[in-house]
Amino acid sequence: MTKILDNNKRGEVGEVLKKNIEDDTKLSIASSVFTIYAFNQLKNELKNIDQLKFLFTEPTFIKEFEDVNEDNIEKINLISGNKYETKFKNKMNQSQIARECAEWVKKKMKIKSLIDPDIVQSKLYIVNNGELKSAIQGSSDFTSDGLGFVNSSKLDLNIHVKEKETTLQYLSWFNEIWDNDALVQDVKNELLEYLEKIYKEKSPEFIYFITLYNIFRDYLDELNEDELVNSETGIKESEIWNKLYTFQKDGVLGAIDKLEKYNGCIIADSVGLGKTYEALAVIKYYELRNDRVMVLCPKKLRENWTIYTQNDKRNILGEDRFNYDVLNHTDLSRYSGKSGDINLETLNWSNYDLIVIDESHNFRNNPSVTDRETRYSRLMNEVIKSGVKTKVLMLSATPVNNRMNDLKNQIAFITEGDDRAFSDAGIKSINQTLRKAQYIYNKWQDKPDHERTQKKFLDIINFSYFKLLDVVTIARSRKHIEKYYDINEMGQFPERLTPKNIYADIDRNKE
Repeated sequence: MTKILDNNKRGEVGEVLKKNIEDDTKLSIASSVFTIYAFNQLKNELKNIDQLKFLFTEPTFIKEFEDVNEDNIEKINLISGNKYETKFKNKMNQSQIARECAEWVKKKMKIKSLIDPDIVQSKLYIVNNGELKSAIQGSSDFTSDGLGFVNSSKLDLNIHVKEKETTLQYLSWFNEIWDNDALVQDVKNELLEYLEKIYKEKSPEFIYFITLYNIFRDYLDELNEDELVNSETGIKESEIWNKLYTFQKDGVLGAIDKLEKYNGCIIADSVGLGKTYEALAVIKYYELRNDRVMVLCPKKLRENWTIYTQNDKRNILGEDRFNYDVLNHTDLSRYSGKSGDINLETLNWSNYDLIVIDESHNFRNNPSVTDRETRYSRLMNEVIKSGVKTKVLMLSATPVNNRMNDLKNQIAFITEGDDRAFSDAGIKSINQTLRKAQYIYNKWQDKPDHERTQKKFLDIINFSYFKLLDVVTIARSRKHIEKYYDINEMGQFPERLTPKNIYADIDRNKE
């Protein structure tokens, strides 16, 4: 008298309902979800039933309707299909199905929703055909995948009971909840209003804005200057912040946003656009949060950074009292001695909250050696992976030199080597993305001169590569600044003269 339904080898919930629903059947269903595509799969059986009592077991359904309007397109997804019903969405007949469903709901359905969460966890289908009664109790929602009409990755488990007395007990339990006004709320009008939002004709303007929203939705929660100022760090009052041009402030905001979201960022602005000043503003932001900061730079650039930490007349940012440590790239190969005032033998490399790597392209390679630990390996293992969680800000005008893969080792500092670290951003594999981009670049390089154009390259390069660049880098050129910012704020860039070719004599005989 009972049978297991798993929507796979042991039978589908939807097929059992099709076989058992007859004219004038009374149905009672408890489910957290109702989709128009589940209705569409059963509409021939449902059109002649007596009635359907539908109980939403998730009270969030009520909350979703508090402000239903066309400005919040995401709410439409509650009724108009889940990720397993994409193939139905692609048929582009959603509006027709929603309209048909709404007409049927008006005539046949009574709809209530639980008010409080976690009261009912299980899903329930009760079929009452007079003397013939049966019930399905288990894990399946009223969706196309829950009914077994499309495949899913879920492991459903349901029990089909074909015994009258047990089914009556299920029905009694359902009606006790249904009739308890302290537990449930009628939401039929809200559901009908929701369905109308799906099939209602949309203006071209609305479609345009919805398209823009879905393209740029990931950027809507990015950090802006007001949020940065309201973070109460005092960054707005700092000397460095007030020395920045608008485009540099935007770079700082973008860098902090990426550091908070992804744990790292590469500032790859062109030479002369002020990467050092942008990095100093980022450092000040984190110092004001009491974070410990280290700057790792080439030895020849050491004084460029140490000057801002010293009580020196040349320090034009003296009021900011920067307190970061400065170490050289070469110090990663040393285990004793001093770097400035820092004792390398006792230095706690793993205790930095933020590390700023100047000229980060110097770490694009990780040479394979067996007799010693490379600078790259020590930086990764002893600084980034060990101790406190370390954010990584890299500065380089040329993060990519002659291979797309030059980014790989630099990005690994941000991800700690996790190839799937950006999967939430739509990048399933960092290595695969870079490998594919390199393959496409090599093929483009082999083309004849007249075909090896920038447009041709942009047409064939994989989109995920640009997505990866967008996630980890901030890169602006002088042309970008001139196009999108008020050039009068900073004055004109110096004119770039045409290079002159000078041919020197090889020897006195001009041979």
